[in-house]
Amino acid sequence: VTEAAACRDVFDGSPPPTISIKAMIGHTMGAAGALASAACALSISGEFIPPTINHVVTDPECAVDCVPNRARPATPRIVQNNALAFGGNNAVVILSRYPDGRRGGEN
Repeated sequence: VTEAAACRDVFDGSPPPTISIKAMIGHTMGAAGALASAACALSISGEFIPPTINHVVTDPECAVDCVPNRARPATPRIVQNNALAFGGNNAVVILSRYPDGRRGGEN
């Protein structure tokens, strides 16, 4: 609830879709942040938002769009991966599409 409230505050009451891939891949401990970053990159290049699978109901106090159970077509320009771990080991990675719309590796 606290993290969702912080997202709403940062995004002036309208946070972007906020998802988790952990239910799809399990808790991979130290690799979780790297795998989520790969999913973020795939989201940009594949033009979709991954789902939060096995979702039943969103806590009304959270009030975020968790993209329940099915991927959603989208063209995200910027994605943010919050890797928040036990003991305060936290990292945030921001990825974005090339400004001219190219995909990586193209000349």
